[in-house]
Amino acid sequence: MKILKTDIYKLSIPMHPFTIATGTMHYAQNIFIRIHTDAGYYGVGECSAFPMIVGETQATCFEMAKDFAALWRGRDAEDISARMGELHMFTAFNSTIKSAFDMALYDLAARKAGQPLYQFLGGEKKDIETDLTIGIDTPGNMAATAIQFRENGVRMIKIKLGKNGNEDVERVRQIRAAVGEDIILRIDANQGWDFDTALNALSGMGPYNVQFCEQPMRHWDDDKLPLLRKKSPIRIMADESVFDHHDARRLINEHACDYINIKFAKSGGILEAIQINDCAAQHRIPCMMGGMLESRVALTAFAHFAMAHDNILFYDMDTCLLGHKTDPVTGGVQYKGYFLEIPDTPGLGADVDEAFLSQCESITI
Repeated sequence: MKILKTDIYKLSIPMHPFTIATGTMHYAQNIFIRIHTDAGYYGVGECSAFPMIVGETQATCFEMAKDFAALWRGRDAEDISARMGELHMFTAFNSTIKSAFDMALYDLAARKAGQPLYQFLGGEKKDIETDLTIGIDTPGNMAATAIQFRENGVRMIKIKLGKNGNEDVERVRQIRAAVGEDIILRIDANQGWDFDTALNALSGMGPYNVQFCEQPMRHWDDDKLPLLRKKSPIRIMADESVFDHHDARRLINEHACDYINIKFAKSGGILEAIQINDCAAQHRIPCMMGGMLESRVALTAFAHFAMAHDNILFYDMDTCLLGHKTDPVTGGVQYKGYFLEIPDTPGLGADVDEAFLSQCESITI
């Protein structure tokens, strides 16, 4: 199955403003690709650029995608390891745009096998229930939002923090008081605290039954994570500190985290995500399936991957519920309340509407 050409689109999705510790997003700056083959069908992939975390923008992803597409033209789409190896040899890092190309190859492989991707990866269907995230705001406004979430049937709430340690404690206190004890609370500091602030904040949140804290400190403070984990009453999940399985092995060996958040935009796609999960599973470190601001194309891939790996116990898959003003996707995963259901069509089973794509900047290589 040879690659003939690749269509590359700037898939810009307008959003209601959403704030985390590292900035405010007004639109999802995504890239969508279709890799066409001589088998008569194409595979799709998508990534969401998050420059304050991964260091890529929609513009850099678009330009790099042109080089990737040219590099792969005429190559065998079925040898996923070799194709991804070529991208890694061509350029270091750039995991976000690499993940779109990786995803398209897996879509093609599963389509050729006549299987939905989760079956191709060796999985079976299981229940996937996502949390829903509250962006940073005043404690009172965040508590009011949490009440709305609970009334809408949300059972797990992820709270964005990381601006001010003392205010963050108050945010969690008010949210817990507002929603009661039955709602699962998770927090994510997005690298916003230093060690002392993190320890004080986590200690202050200890009474409020928080399931875990994602990425309390900057990745360059990873050497301080083992001590923070030892002293914190709240379990620690590594996110920005784990891009690949080498990062996972390092943190696990240093006893620096209880859990790991897997995101294709960090790992470079499914191939590396499998290795991260395998490394974590070998050491009995559960993982979470997370994302950036992807549409339902990539979200569908996340759901397939999560269904294929029993070590993924947590689901932060609300990417399309965080303020997207439009949904350009056809087929793919559907939200049933806060549960995700995926189709049994071969491959991903998702695509983007042609009318929407006609309005996007694009190129074919």
